[in-house]
Amino acid sequence: MRGNAEGLTKRQLLPATTVTRSRELRQNAGEPERRLWRALRESSPILKFRRQVPIGPYHADFCSHAARLIVEIDGDDHAVKSESDAARTRFLKHEGYDVIRFANADVMTNLDGVVAAIGVRIAHRQKGRP
Repeated sequence: MRGNAEGLTKRQLLPATTVTRSRELRQNAGEPERRLWRALRESSPILKFRRQVPIGPYHADFCSHAARLIVEIDGDDHAVKSESDAARTRFLKHEGYDVIRFANADVMTNLDGVVAAIGVRIAHRQKGRP
């Protein structure tokens, strides 16, 4: 059976505003997010990263359900939001995801290095898996 006891999937259980917010976040993505999105699609098409994925009360910038990996791009404002970022990371880890964070500047100046670091994390997580 797909979904819960009533046959509803996780997406169907989300408030209507969540899907609207995800679409809005994708449409208004910043340049670092657009660059990383293109790079992930080119370098890891098998992993099928998705953008602005609602997970609980949060929206993950990039998520590969297959690799159970979330990639977050942190803007300048994240320096003052370290406590909320830590709570967010704890929640996502509790949901079974590994979280890797990069600053906007890293994505803009070293995109190849960021993609390589994501590849290393995926390889480490999938070690021993077929």
